[in-house]
Amino acid sequence: MRQLTALDAQFLHAESATTAAHVAGLAILDPACSRLGAVTRECLVGLLRDRLHLAPALRLRLATVPFGLDRPYWTEDPDLDVSGHVHEVTLAGPGDDAQLAEKVARIHERHLDRTRPLWEMHLIHGLTGGRVALYAKVHHCAIDGVSGAELLAALLDLTPEPRAVERPAPGARTTAPGLAGMLAGAVARTVLQPARTLYSLGRMAAELDTMPLTSALPGARQVAAATRMIAGRAPEPVEPSEPPMPIAPRTPFNGPIGAERRFSYGSIPLADVKRVAKSAGASVNDVVMTLCASALRAWLRERDALPDRPLIAAVPVAVRSASAREVVGNQISVMVTPIPTDLDCPRERLRVMARTMLAAKRRFAGAPTAWLGELSSMLPSAVTALATSAVFRLASIVLPPINLIVSNVPGPQLPLYLCGARVLAYHPMSVLTDVSGGVNITCFSYDGSLDFGILSCPDRVADVWRLMGHLREAMDELMEQVEPAVPAVPTGPAVRIAPVGHPSPVREMVPA
Repeated sequence: MRQLTALDAQFLHAESATTAAHVAGLAILDPACSRLGAVTRECLVGLLRDRLHLAPALRLRLATVPFGLDRPYWTEDPDLDVSGHVHEVTLAGPGDDAQLAEKVARIHERHLDRTRPLWEMHLIHGLTGGRVALYAKVHHCAIDGVSGAELLAALLDLTPEPRAVERPAPGARTTAPGLAGMLAGAVARTVLQPARTLYSLGRMAAELDTMPLTSALPGARQVAAATRMIAGRAPEPVEPSEPPMPIAPRTPFNGPIGAERRFSYGSIPLADVKRVAKSAGASVNDVVMTLCASALRAWLRERDALPDRPLIAAVPVAVRSASAREVVGNQISVMVTPIPTDLDCPRERLRVMARTMLAAKRRFAGAPTAWLGELSSMLPSAVTALATSAVFRLASIVLPPINLIVSNVPGPQLPLYLCGARVLAYHPMSVLTDVSGGVNITCFSYDGSLDFGILSCPDRVADVWRLMGHLREAMDELMEQVEPAVPAVPTGPAVRIAPVGHPSPVREMVPA
């Protein structure tokens, strides 16, 4: 028996007419090396049937408690037919990146059917160059970034020839309790809820100065220090000189969102990102965050809407342990950090971003990793189910806590294959909500590239391709700051070395 955690249920409660809380990815495939020279729906359905046991999130559906009195349970769907979750479409033409992105955005807008396992796949034909795309989405209540990458890995192979996967012996099925069991559990949790709320309040009060957003509240450090002293804990986990988190400025990204979506995607060579990082003594993630800051700055400047202080970004962080890899649901936390959109010099933006991320990591290390779950469990499930969407919309109007979400998911640095077709790129897509802003930037490192996916609400950001263009321009700017690579001089007679320019900083948006 598996019940959704309070955090998992929060992703269900966040859904509304304008918010669909699923995560997704767009894989660009080259079928030239496959046995059939094509990727067919039949092949994909067969692959899913053979490997469904490796992906528990695809086998489960929700079993809801009457009247929403408690969080839903997971139960295996005995009538699951994967073919009902796999769809196929052919683009009418021209089959270019813009047309593909528009089709994917329309699919991404649609909510998943909660009476079935919460996933879909769409095989998209008709792309230029004989390519094929696979768009797959799974509800966020079932997976996070890490488990989503592992689910993808279960379907992929290291060679065009699919590997043989041994089916395990039938085991105990995941089932939900009956009606009486559900109601008994709901009553017990309702009785215990006041104690649970007090416990969560106590834990959060002791960490007010380390958690994102609350650290900026007046008196946060004093309240946290007093609570830790009463509990007999060590005094101050955060350096007193470290400034509190600033308040997110007003931007066009923030405010109530609509139901429509726009999507753009592109890739940047990972070698260039590593080269910039090495030259600046920064990390790859620091460079990614700087690229996003630079792109957002350029977009806002074009509209005369650039705030005079940094934007605030939320950065999801995986806290999933090795022993919890088979657990369906979310094991994530969030770092909240300023991003230096207010700085004009690209090199200075990178330097400040590296320093800011270091401070964010210190705050994150001092904060409880389960603070999101604690926050989600402070109120009864029936209350959060009714209130979450309204609270999110109100917060977006009154005081948005962040400007956007930026996520960087590490992936394998070798070519992978799906149904014999080589995966050229994988562009992730995430969730937009009223409270998190009308634009979301996610990237996935794969086979020497950083593959970006930018999702937006057109009421907030209509020209999402312009943001992707600004990301490429930001990479150009940073590469101009790097000394050109000079080959080693061979021993022997003196030789003249011609100046060597840096390689092209960005490849085509989607490999041909």
